[in-house]
Amino acid sequence: MKISNVEALVVAAGWRPWIYVKVETDEGITGWGECSDTRTPKGIAATVTDLTSVLLGQDPRAFEARFADMSRLTRSSPGGIAAKAIAGIECALLDIKAKALGVSVAELFGGPTRDQIRLYWSHCGSTRVRYSKLLGTPPIETWEDISALGKEVVSRGFTALKTNIVLPGKGGTWYSGFDGTLGPNDEWAPNWLVAHTEKLIGTFRDAVGPDFDLNLDLNFHFKPEACMRIAKALEPYNLHWLEIDCHDPEAVLQIKQSTSTRICTGETLIHMEQYLPYFERHAADVFMIDVPWNGFAQAKKVANLAEAFKLNVAPHNYYSHLSSFISAQLCAVLPNVRIMEIDIDDIAWKDDLTTAVPEIDAGYMTIPKGPGWGADVNEAVARAHPWDAAKASPTKTMPPPRSY
Repeated sequence: MKISNVEALVVAAGWRPWIYVKVETDEGITGWGECSDTRTPKGIAATVTDLTSVLLGQDPRAFEARFADMSRLTRSSPGGIAAKAIAGIECALLDIKAKALGVSVAELFGGPTRDQIRLYWSHCGSTRVRYSKLLGTPPIETWEDISALGKEVVSRGFTALKTNIVLPGKGGTWYSGFDGTLGPNDEWAPNWLVAHTEKLIGTFRDAVGPDFDLNLDLNFHFKPEACMRIAKALEPYNLHWLEIDCHDPEAVLQIKQSTSTRICTGETLIHMEQYLPYFERHAADVFMIDVPWNGFAQAKKVANLAEAFKLNVAPHNYYSHLSSFISAQLCAVLPNVRIMEIDIDDIAWKDDLTTAVPEIDAGYMTIPKGPGWGADVNEAVARAHPWDAAKASPTKTMPPPRSY
């Protein structure tokens, strides 16, 4: 079997793009991968094209050899855009190999270890406060709207959610460059914002009850000092985790040691060598792994390394259904998974983009049984929604902090 074609499709998903990789073979088996990145889609798609020089005519089933070939080609630019392009291709190669054998990808790695995986409803409130008209969901304008959303999540069977620092009535969340706002916010937390965050989590806690798991994602928005203040303020609410992105393991460890609030990090790290300094320090309580940015086999290696350090992992998964299928397959081959992320509020054509949709019941997703990922990209639908940044639903631009 030989690789005959490699192509990246950048698909419009409302306010952001999703990136699919299609790998075709001379035996008629097509594999699909996802490597979505909302900020550099054209760069990743172009890198996929650049990588075809070491792929065409090669055996797709030898995915470790192909990974090594692609890594050598991009070794002067490790990580970043190149790693994501490699990850999307690697996922497509695994899809091909599993389909050729008539099994799920999990079967290639000794799975399954489980039949289902617990989910948390991600970007809960953060998406609605920005895009309620596009989504056809109730707006988030008051604290009562936050409370109603929390009760809705419970009524739909979920036992966990993750939110950001939502600003009801302001049309967005606290920013640090993700909203297209010019200039820095200096990554500090004014006093009013700490109090606001405490009220947000308190409102959700009152709505969902004491046994429900609440996660708050701070992204890259704050320096460690601000994270520590927020973590301390939220201690009474027993968060499942406070999520922080930071490329300094000592800084993350400093935050963890300052609070009883559990800390999660890692969603932007790539491959074992970037995770290792965090694992060695036990810098966080839970570690996110992004499969579309690492690749499946590499993500499993990271998770196995985490297991050696007695740590739990959780897939970072805020993309399309294909990513959910891929991430669920990862959960199916690991013994140290905490929970899996999924976005519930989304564009109307999300379900049409794949040949199957996740089977979710009572807040759990059934592990797909294959072959391959258990779903393919509906290519006609994907091509009918090409990404055009100029026509995308605009991201809310937040006014300066002094306006609040």
